Formats: sequence, C-alpha cells, structure tokens
Amino acid sequence: MNPRILVIDDSPDIHELVDVVFVGQSYDVLHALDATDCCALVRDKQPDLVLLDLNMPGLSGFDACVQLKADPRTEHVPVIFLTGERDTQRKVEGFELGAVDYISKPFNKAELLARVRSVLRTKRQRDRLAEQALTDSLTGLGNRAAFEQRLSETVASAIRYRRIASLVMIDLDHFKQLNDTYGHPFGDCVLRSVGRVLAEAGRDTDVACRYGGEEFAILLPETRLGAAVMVAERVRGAVAELRLPFGPELVQVTASLGVASTDELEQQSRLSAEGLVASADEALYRAKGGGRNRVAAAGSPPSGAITWPLAVGDSQPNASV
Repeated sequence: MNPRILVIDDSPDIHELVDVVFVGQSYDVLHALDATDCCALVRDKQPDLVLLDLNMPGLSGFDACVQLKADPRTEHVPVIFLTGERDTQRKVEGFELGAVDYISKPFNKAELLARVRSVLRTKRQRDRLAEQALTDSLTGLGNRAAFEQRLSETVASAIRYRRIASLVMIDLDHFKQLNDTYGHPFGDCVLRSVGRVLAEAGRDTDVACRYGGEEFAILLPETRLGAAVMVAERVRGAVAELRLPFGPELVQVTASLGVASTDELEQQSRLSAEGLVASADEALYRAKGGGRNRVAAAGSPPSGAITWPLAVGDSQPNASV
C-alpha cells in the first residue's frame, strides 16, 4: 500500500502544485480545503503524513495541530506545516505543538520531496518498532500489551456505543507437565503451533493474542455469547487435532476455553475491561474443572456449565499432555 499524504490548505493552487510535485511518485495524495473536523478526517483517511497550511480562515493550522496531537487516535500522525512566513518564533511555536517540519511557500519540488521522504522514512521505522513492541516474538500473535490495548478500546466502544463483543480465554492443558516431560524447546514448538491455529481458525475481524505463558485470548468484535462459543469450540477442536512429533511419538495438545460477552456483563451493570477478563477466566476455570479440553460459557450456573466432550474420546493416548 502506498503511503497516504493528506494536504490541508485553503488555496486550490497549492493543491495543484502539490499534485504536480508528487506526480509519478508512489504516494496517494488526499486533499481538504480547510481544517474543519480535521481530527475526524484524519481518523477516517488514516494518512501517514499531513501537510498543513499554517494560515487558514476558520481553524488555523496551529489550532488544527493542537487538536490532532490531543487525540490519542491521531497524535502519532506527523504534521509538516506549509507557510509563507519567515518568522522564526512562529516556527518554534509550531515545533512545540508537535509539528515535525516546516516547508516554506513557494516550495521547491526537490526540497518538498526530500522532506516528505525523510518524515515518512522515520514514521515507517517508528511503526515497525511499535509493531514489534506489541508482538509476541515466539508466536507472532499480539502480546499482552496489544491485548490490553485492544481490550480497552473494545470495552470503551461497548460502553459508549452499546457495541457487542466477546472474549475467549484459552489455557493449554497440563502444559507444565509437557515441559517437564519433553523439554522447553518442545514446549515452545507447542506454543508456536497453537499460535498458528489461533491465527488460522479465527475470523478476519477477530484479534488473537498470547496472554502470557501458556494462556491465549481472542477478542471477537460484534459477536454475541452464543456465536463466540461456536468460535471457541472450533478453536478447541483445531487445537485438539494437533499431533506434534517428538522422536517416535506424536504428542497430542488440548486446551480449555472460557467465553464471556459484554452483552451479558452490561445486563448485570458490571461491564469493564477487568470484568470481562474475570468473567471469561471464571468460565475457563469451570472448563478446566469439568475435565479440560472443553468450552465453558460465562453466565451459566456452575452445575450447568456449557461443556463439550473430548473430541478424540475420553481415554487419552499415553503421549497426550
């Protein structure tokens, strides 16, 4: 995907000049003639860079920059000011507001391209580092920090807009025994294999993360409890089908899963990120207590938890863990 550049300037001539500069370049250039609702525009278009006119009627470039940097959803988008001013103090003010550069009008084509390329290169490097910071190096899934970030966003959306979402907590059965028996390198192989299962078994909109140790989590946007249970059962079955070679043995892996929904918690007036995790955890413990390798849904009485029998028969092979 080409880098996306949003030009906000009240002069149509400037937009035409910018288009001329970027013709033949691998950039997608978007245009706006004023900074009204600039935050909404940036959130919607998700540009990699904003070229922002400093002096515009209505909302000035300074004020627009303040708004962009105050919104957590747009604060990381770099801003370059376009200005005909030569006042050093004004430039200093712009840098203090969070702009990364200034380009003076009338601008030189080579200079504009060089400055844009430099800013986009820095942004790509920063984005890669940010992605690495949110990725579990062993499984390639999101890590605990990524999970907590998405969980917070999901629950906030559920509270504010009454959106529905569900959470599946997953725990690999007898994982310590597996490590003790076959060694930690094999345990890492198990975790990578389960990570691939979660990445492939979920839907495109689902968010699978490694919660920690042998625990995983899947956030399911726009999914009620019943549908989430079906997804969890599909994941459980896919994990139970794993047969990982260790010498002459094929080692079976199973998991227990607990499912909770924002809809259920909202009805009980106790919806929060912590509450959703606790509810899914409670269901997970019931699944483990009910014999493992099964799914339990929150909201069911302990004696009537929603569970499923083992997919491969109640008697486990000797190589199972």
